Amino acid sequence: MRKFTTLVAVFAVACAAYAAPPATETAHIQKIAGTVLEIPMGKQPPLRLSLAQVMKAYNVPGLSVAVIDNYQIVWAKGFGTIGPGSSEPVKTSTLFQAGSISKPVAAAGALVLVEAGKLSLDEDVNRKLKTWKIPENEFTKTEKVTLRRLMSHTGGLTVHGFPGYDVDAPMPTLVQIFNGEKPANTAPIRVDTVPGTLDRYSGGGVTIEQQLMMDVTGKPFPALLRETVLDKIGMNDSSYEQPLPPARAAHTAIGTYQNGKPVHGKWHLYPEMAAAGLWTTATDLANFAIEIAQSRNGKSNKILSQKMVEEMLTPVRQGAGLGFFTDKGNPGFFGHNGADEGFQALLTMNWQTGQGAALMANSDHGIAVADLMLRSIAKEYGWNFKFEREPPTLRLVAMVRGVQVALDRVAELKKTGALTDQDAENELNRMGYLLLFGGHEQDGIKVFQKNVQDHPESWNVYDSLGEPYMTTGQKALAIQNYEKSLQLNPDNNHGKQMLEKARSMK
Repeated sequence: MRKFTTLVAVFAVACAAYAAPPATETAHIQKIAGTVLEIPMGKQPPLRLSLAQVMKAYNVPGLSVAVIDNYQIVWAKGFGTIGPGSSEPVKTSTLFQAGSISKPVAAAGALVLVEAGKLSLDEDVNRKLKTWKIPENEFTKTEKVTLRRLMSHTGGLTVHGFPGYDVDAPMPTLVQIFNGEKPANTAPIRVDTVPGTLDRYSGGGVTIEQQLMMDVTGKPFPALLRETVLDKIGMNDSSYEQPLPPARAAHTAIGTYQNGKPVHGKWHLYPEMAAAGLWTTATDLANFAIEIAQSRNGKSNKILSQKMVEEMLTPVRQGAGLGFFTDKGNPGFFGHNGADEGFQALLTMNWQTGQGAALMANSDHGIAVADLMLRSIAKEYGWNFKFEREPPTLRLVAMVRGVQVALDRVAELKKTGALTDQDAENELNRMGYLLLFGGHEQDGIKVFQKNVQDHPESWNVYDSLGEPYMTTGQKALAIQNYEKSLQLNPDNNHGKQMLEKARSMK
């Protein structure tokens, strides 16, 4: 069973959005991209990995980066290519799907309507919804779904996120998405807990926000966001249009799966525009973050007033404000991650210091690379930033130096006591899945087999080994391992489901 979340050719080619960066920034870029991670290797010399190396290891064709210092973009650059097998370099004008970073941009548009008196943060949204209304039930008797709750993921609504639609598939209407009716590919969006009592991420709720904005203005969502946000700060390369018109579509990157294969049709379509439909650049996102930070400081009001931005960046219950997330461990910082099919992105900004960055990748492993790049940026520019997790060093050793080197390193760390037996089991499990879904099935099998050898009493290692055998069509071995997992843990529901699936394989 998986115990992790996959939250970051010509790799060095890059083009700046404006003139070439000054010499001082060029030196910064060379240091940042030259070594994004240094991994201790015991008695051996440390493994120093460049951006190009980690991009190759993670099957990330392209990355676009914009770095902010003192409330200004000090450099913007593209790395790699627009897609698998392509020699066309990423430019800073190359369009990427922003995924869930669509949400804070859309939230800014909604707050413009609040300041204009067309919407209220704390009234029942059913009062203004016209096209469709949230079904009332036992959970909405005393507490109602409000715009504040939609934007802060406290509305008690279902549907975490959206897979999008193949370019050749029929596109549902928003009402069909709300009701889970074909051709929608997600469940109905409903209230299943009392609004205001739980923090639970809901792209479904933000899609209701999209309908609410359209209903009160009578305008299509892409045009509304261009009017309320994009045009006001010169986000000229950005659009919520789904699909993009041909002129814009000609400048997009190509979505890429973890195994390095391209998304069919280059990308998926997202009628859930407010939640996942923004096409943009790292430069445009950086300019948006700067505007929000300067508004919070009372130095700009191109989109929103200082008072409204202060409310936007104030957590409603825990970390989620109105569109953005904040972090108690990093005062002043606000941001959001994003993931669409074959695309991932990361945006962070500190309104107190004027430091931040936007990173966009055309890969399902984009955030893994963006996180390492962000660490290197933070180090180079002296950010006071605490990262939640340690980088996946042993997994990167496996991808860059080979599986046996990584397994030997795990054994060495266990011997010295630097890695507990349980930590070693978890690390090997994560390593196996990374290799498996990265297109290295046999290497993944080798790691899972080693985990079974080292931890024969763990039900989870057998469950995990069953998966690559399923993937590679080795039915008998898959059944054998799922059965062993269930012997050790009869309550393993994932094992039960997979065993049934394995037995039905032809």
